[in-house]
Amino acid sequence: MKFWDRQNAARAETRRLLLAFGVAVLLLLVGVHLALALAWLVMAALLPVQLPFPAGFMVTNVGVSLLLVLGGWWIETSNLRGGGVKLARRIGAREARPGVSHAEQRLCNVVDELCIAAHMPRPQVMVLPRAEAINAFAAGWNEDDAVVAVTQGALDYLDREELQGMVAHELSHLHEGDTRLKMQLAGMVFGLELITNFGGEVRDRGGLAWWFGSAIMVAGSAGWLTGRLLKAAVSRQRELLADARAVQWTRSRDGLGQVLRKVMTQRAGQEQGRRGDLQACGGVAHPAVEHMLLVQLPNERRWLRRLDSHPPLKERVRAIYGHPMSPLPIGPVEVKPEAAFRESAVDVTVTTSLAAQFDPFAKSGAPP
Repeated sequence: MKFWDRQNAARAETRRLLLAFGVAVLLLLVGVHLALALAWLVMAALLPVQLPFPAGFMVTNVGVSLLLVLGGWWIETSNLRGGGVKLARRIGAREARPGVSHAEQRLCNVVDELCIAAHMPRPQVMVLPRAEAINAFAAGWNEDDAVVAVTQGALDYLDREELQGMVAHELSHLHEGDTRLKMQLAGMVFGLELITNFGGEVRDRGGLAWWFGSAIMVAGSAGWLTGRLLKAAVSRQRELLADARAVQWTRSRDGLGQVLRKVMTQRAGQEQGRRGDLQACGGVAHPAVEHMLLVQLPNERRWLRRLDSHPPLKERVRAIYGHPMSPLPIGPVEVKPEAAFRESAVDVTVTTSLAAQFDPFAKSGAPP
């Protein structure tokens, strides 16, 4: 996998999509004004008297629409500012207990090793004990409230190399600011939705209000749908970027690649009814974290695939290996006891080796 090329392509595509998102917001403001202007002209044509546009008609339309978008963005992002740890607890996660479980000790060690090698603060490590599905997520506005949470299924069915690939993917989201970006975009989409809701409230008043409210709803719905599509497209690019960085950091295609291939097997079992989806997914089925997961929950509605926040599993596996790969059999993995991670002299040697993998230009001093 040419992870440098993949990362550069994902970043460039993200910039284009964010620019398109900004353009979509501007077009929505113009669209609402034009819809109201058209509604006014049609109403004036049906009445026997001349009705010029009121003073400040355009400024009012654009100003109120912009106020709704920015106000909705502020409200939604404020609701999400509780922090990653609070969000994880809200969906049933708890702090990892390395002193009680060998698997959770291994998880904490992996997070410590990768964070030191990546020169980034260690996030809170949490576990979703009632989720059998292999999955994980990262959340948080900044390093003070960052969290990486993994499911019990990931601890049970992944070996150490695979767990490293999963954790590296989630740490990439924190390193690149993806968790903050996704929450900001979620707030902006909510602001776009407010315009549609405002149009519905105006329409419900009846009379001429129904006519103008319908115009607002049509323009607002188009803007909201465009925002949803662009938000999903940005999210898919960030997932591909995190996949590429996980391969770069761990220097292993099989780490993350085998995780995704095991998920393919697990999904096939769910589709055949061997395990209930909600039971297997546990807390990760909560809508507050669906877009933050390592792998998106199954979506049976094909007509909504363009709103998916993740690329298809097969596409991600093909990007990692360069060609299609078959699913891997899944089963419990024996977890050997590990000592708690300590930055001793031996550990520093190991960490230095890992750091060279994170930054292959470290010794030469060349820029990445």
